[in-house]
Amino acid sequence: MGEWLFAGVIAALLLYLIAVYNRLIRLRNQYRNAFAQIDVQLQRRHDLIPNLVSATRAYLRHEQDTLTRVTEARRDAAKARTDAARHPGESGAMTRLSQAENLLSGSLAQFRAVAENHPELQADATVSDLMEALTSTENRIGFARQAFNDTVMGYNTYREQFPNNLIGGLFGPFRAADLLSLETAAARQAVAVRL
Repeated sequence: MGEWLFAGVIAALLLYLIAVYNRLIRLRNQYRNAFAQIDVQLQRRHDLIPNLVSATRAYLRHEQDTLTRVTEARRDAAKARTDAARHPGESGAMTRLSQAENLLSGSLAQFRAVAENHPELQADATVSDLMEALTSTENRIGFARQAFNDTVMGYNTYREQFPNNLIGGLFGPFRAADLLSLETAAARQAVAVRL
């Protein structure tokens, strides 16, 4: 009788370990998938910017510095996005992506401020459509970022709970995932336009 009880306890413990391990895997895959959704929207944003710069170049000949800053910030953000896509949730990758995207957002805010001072630019249908597509994409990025951060929080919380933290440490590299922050005070400040 005692052997059956011992075997039952061992079986229950083994099933519990398997359940925790499988849930950790599922939660990690969920946040990786959530990052993939951000990646799609960031790629869309990065693809729209060269078209916008190209469409406005003729109107903003005297604002080449602004266009150059947007182009360089886009290049840096695209590189950071590629790196983060390889390692979603990794602290360094998320920090680099946040910084690069925040610089891009600041450059785009400066670009929009300059564009607002050119009525002929605002009247151009192509530019207007591209600006609307960019705004829509930025909204999608915000929603995707929130979903990513929610799944990261769920993963981190489950991973840190006892005894899950012991089980995760024993059977796999279940490291903490970092949240993605794409909003900074600098990006939200009004941009001063030089004329």
